[in-house]
Amino acid sequence: MTEREMPRKPVLIVGSIGLDTIETPFGVVQEVLGGAASYSSTAASFFSGVRLVGVVGDDFPAEHVTFFKDRNVDLAGLQCLPGPTFRWNGYYEYDMNQAHTLATHLNVFESFQPQLPTEYRDSPYVFLANIDPELQLSVLEQVNDPKFVVADTMNFWINGKRDQVLEVIKHVHAVTINDAEARQLCETTSLVVAGRKLLEMGPRVVVIKKGEHGAVMFTDNDYFVAPSFPLEEVRDPTGAGDTFAGGMTGYLAFTDDISEENLRKAVVYGSVLASYTVEEFSLNRLARLEPGEILLRYSEMRRITAFAE
Repeated sequence: MTEREMPRKPVLIVGSIGLDTIETPFGVVQEVLGGAASYSSTAASFFSGVRLVGVVGDDFPAEHVTFFKDRNVDLAGLQCLPGPTFRWNGYYEYDMNQAHTLATHLNVFESFQPQLPTEYRDSPYVFLANIDPELQLSVLEQVNDPKFVVADTMNFWINGKRDQVLEVIKHVHAVTINDAEARQLCETTSLVVAGRKLLEMGPRVVVIKKGEHGAVMFTDNDYFVAPSFPLEEVRDPTGAGDTFAGGMTGYLAFTDDISEENLRKAVVYGSVLASYTVEEFSLNRLARLEPGEILLRYSEMRRITAFAE
């Protein structure tokens, strides 16, 4: 992976773009760039061109639009509507795996209806970030025979629109979901059982995210466990899961290889990018990240997980 090699197969990413106010034991930030699509698009952009579909209000800072453009993110699918941008306000205590929501203001996101520009409809790689599953299904109806579609979900949709979540899972190639959500959706305490049940629903790949404990990938043939990168300090875990999924999908698009061996590499690259995200608030660390740093940490992941037979 080098900067000159980057754009090959583009990734279509659909999801939320917002402004976050976050408090952790390491500080407070107000109205910083957030949203699932923001994190996943930025992560994918290290490997591939990105086509972003989302909505912002007329108060969305111009500096964030410039940030996306500088990251090789195509904004033809970005809607700007009158009114305020989506906002989330939350905090973390010392258990940084658990976010506590103080307020969510959907604002213009409440009426969001994804509309793909014509040139986006042939995107070979698609990441459906965490949004209403009915909107995810709408996007699937608009794309033309994509090579690989990854969908993410969360407990809010599992609680309120379980049938639609299951319908999305039937129609995608891969699902990313965190450990609590996998247990909830599959009604089991075992992640192994949950992974197998999710595979039976239709996708060929299931990745269960475990926060600071890494991720587990399930396929029909095998399973793969990837640890998270050991960090001395985590300042803000917001967006780590979205970074992981975006980085994973971006790497698959960059290599245009969806073999099981390459899927394992993609999971590790996703973990590496997520490890950088949590080092600072918002997307600040990703904004300064260089491709060489990604390769160095990927190599270090290989070293610390190797063992003799």
